[in-house]
Parts: sequence; structure tokens; C-alpha cells
Amino acid sequence: MKVFEGIRVVELASYLFVPAAGAILADWGADVIKIEHPERPDPQRNLVISDMSVGDEPFTPLMQQTNRGKRSIGLDGSTDDGHELLCRLVARADVFLTNLLPESRRRLRVDVDDVRVMNPSVVYVRGSGYGPLGGDRDMPGFDGTTFWARGGAADNLTPGGADQPTPMRPALGDLPGAATLAGAVAAGLLHRERTGIAPVVDVSLLNVAVWGNSPAIIAAAQRGGPIHKSLREDNPNPASLAYRTADDRFVKLSLFQSDRYFGRLCECLGVPELADEPRFADSAARAANRRECTAALDGIFGRLALCEVEKRLADLGGPWSVVRNTYEVSQDPQVLANGYLTDVDDGTQNVTIAASPWQFGETRYPLSPAPEHGADTDEILLELGLGYDEIIDYKVAGVIL
Repeated sequence: MKVFEGIRVVELASYLFVPAAGAILADWGADVIKIEHPERPDPQRNLVISDMSVGDEPFTPLMQQTNRGKRSIGLDGSTDDGHELLCRLVARADVFLTNLLPESRRRLRVDVDDVRVMNPSVVYVRGSGYGPLGGDRDMPGFDGTTFWARGGAADNLTPGGADQPTPMRPALGDLPGAATLAGAVAAGLLHRERTGIAPVVDVSLLNVAVWGNSPAIIAAAQRGGPIHKSLREDNPNPASLAYRTADDRFVKLSLFQSDRYFGRLCECLGVPELADEPRFADSAARAANRRECTAALDGIFGRLALCEVEKRLADLGGPWSVVRNTYEVSQDPQVLANGYLTDVDDGTQNVTIAASPWQFGETRYPLSPAPEHGADTDEILLELGLGYDEIIDYKVAGVIL
């Protein structure tokens, strides 16, 4: 039995952040019903992403990533008949999940008070850009604007001296936000079970950004200004840097207990005498001579091909890693052994997607593909007790797909 088996979720959301949370809930066994307008489906279905799409084709794997395991109903909730059907869906649900802006929620009559009338025991879950309070609570937000730009991630990951922010790849904020939101849903359901009170749950991309970038943000707050961005060669611990190999690959060291590991690092690299130099004898000496120590390690790594470095560091004992490209990650035996990537059959091909970052009992639940637009409309309405004649009438009226 899956951990969320028997939980019903109604999702009224689009794009990535909140739908990806719905996908995680579906992974866990929840019956997630995705509501899409009959004529205007989730824009994610047709999104072309630079460097990822093939030509001008929508990048369908991301639709699979964020909507696998759900059912889709094509429903126009802005009409009276559509709203009545929406009310009936919510009346049977445990969770109502949305990323609609406040004005849209009010217009469609799905704000907190509206949904509480439909079902007082539903856990109401809002994913937003900027949170439920403050002057910008009504602003739309994507991870590029809210998480990356406003939330400090761009500044945090842009090196000092750069003339523009480091470019962002898609969903760097959306997917951590989705994982956060799914966990919050679980906590909300637990609270309801313990107290009988269904809470309102809020997660914003801005809050996820502040949390994720908090070391730099709280340091800046304490100092009263932006933190200094040191040059690589000014890092006081050269055993925590990345080094280029002879074949232009990189190896990242994270030997924060440098006095424990530096001697062993030098042995593995074939230069035990380096650790005996007074300039590098301990962490204080290496910090005082950081540029010289970094230059020495640059020269050593720069004479070795990556394959040789991997052999030499295999028995280091401390944390280090090759800097992998994304294709190498997709082929990584450790990733595959743990089921962190899996395939779903979308009806035309097998599509590789990422598993959500949880396991229960060291097993992976099998995943099913994302639904086509409105693919489950009839099935869902039959479950509500509608007959085929009623369903046909709603289709003719444009209320459903």
C-alpha cells in the first residue's frame, strides 16, 4: 500500500511549481485530479524550452515530470454548471491544490472561504510567488523572477566581477518548491487527523529562495550589506576547491576537516612531500599561504587526466567528486541503482523522468505517465454519479471536454 493511497487531491494549477507537487502526491498514491480548461489546457503542454526542446517542439518530458500519475478533467469552472461540478469534486477531496492568483481565485469562487463551503475538512493548499501577505501578494511569479532574481539565487551563484547574472536553467526553484509543498501537504493532513481541523497551507517561491540561499542572506543581514565574494585563490581552505585536470575536466574537493585529510590527499596525488612543507603543514599555515597552496594543487591536478585522478582519489576517504555533466548524471550507476531516474511510457515512446526525492521502505513506487488533456473527463464524472446523457449535454454546452 502506498503512503497516500486513498487520499484525493483536486489540483487547479498550471506550469511547474504546484503541478510538480501534485505529481509527488500522485507518486505517493494519491488520486490527483488535474482540472484544465476545455479549450485552454495547462500551458506547460506546449512550452518550448531553449536547448531542451527538439526544434520548435514542446518539451514533453517536463510535462511528464510534473504531471505523471494524475488524471485530467477538462472543465470550465467559470460557468455555473462547471462550478457546480467543481464543487462536487472538492466535496469528495482531502486536498485542494492551486496556484491561482488571489483575483483569479475570487473570480472563479475557489478562495478559501468558497472551498470551505464546498468541503469544511479539505486541506487548502496555495503555492504562490510572493506569499499570502505583503504588497506583492497579488503579483505573478515564476522561478526565474521570484526564486532566481528576487530571492537571491542569481546573486548567490554569480561570481564576483561578472558583468551579468549567471543564467538560470528551468525549474531550479520550481522543483525544490514542489518538494517543499508536498511535504507541507503531508503535514497538513497529519494536523487534520490529529485535531480535526483542516489548515490552510502556504508555500511561496520567495520563501523557498530565502530558505535555500539563507546562509548568504543571513550573513548579509548581520553585516548590514552584501557579502564579499572572494576570488577562488583567496579561499582559506584550498582543499575545498574545484581543480581542472589535464583533459579539461574538474574535480571538486570538500575536505573541510583539512588537517585530517590534506596529508592523505597529497599521498594519493603522489606528492607526499607537499604536506611536509612548513607553508602547508596545517590549516592555519595553508590559510596564510592560500594562493601558493592553491597554485601547487592546480599544477598537480593539471598534470593528471581525469581517469588518473579518479584512480588516485578512490581511497582518499574524504568527500570529493568529479564535476559531472547532465548526461553523465543520467548514466550514473549510483543514480540508476537507487531509481532516481525512471522511464514512463507516454503512449508513443519511453520518456526518462526523475523520481521524487523520497523513498519508503527502500523501494520505488512504479510511475504512470501524465494524462492527455481531459483524458479522464468521462470517468471522473461517472464516478460523481453523472449519466452519459448529462455528460454529453455538458460537452455540447462547452462546460467539459
